[in-house]
Amino acid sequence: MPTRLQVLIPISAAAVIVGVAGMLSLPSEVSIESNSDFLMGTVQLDDKLLEVYLADTDPRRMRGLMWESQDFLANDKGMLFVFDEPGTRPMWMKNMQFHLDIIWFNEKGSVVAIEKNVPPCITPLEVMSCKSNGVSADNAQYVLELISGYVDEHSITENSRLEIISI
Repeated sequence: MPTRLQVLIPISAAAVIVGVAGMLSLPSEVSIESNSDFLMGTVQLDDKLLEVYLADTDPRRMRGLMWESQDFLANDKGMLFVFDEPGTRPMWMKNMQFHLDIIWFNEKGSVVAIEKNVPPCITPLEVMSCKSNGVSADNAQYVLELISGYVDEHSITENSRLEIISI
């Protein structure tokens, strides 16, 4: 029967390896600082105006809402991921701190897909395996992340429309 020390040493070593691997897998252009370096824009979703943080470059898209608290997104704010052309747009929830509603739009502003109450990857095992958390849509040029519950509260459906006011 192994001693307590014989059990604790491999577990401790594994914990250190997982921590180091997590830090090394973080892209160098992603920082843990606030989203204050995001530009702001305005969109209209159906009849509701929203201020949006713009994730319009690869580093900004990789950073997204990682590490932000739920208070960061008020009910009239969101994050708009802007791509140069339509394509398959998987969204990952790595290092997120709260649930999101996610809406994908084509180049004309029509809804392609909606996922509600998407959970974050929180536990070490979830973070290590977190890729897209199963949320993705084809033919999307814009992806809008909103606080969980927004879609139901504002009756957003497949017939909703996104209009870009300024980005």
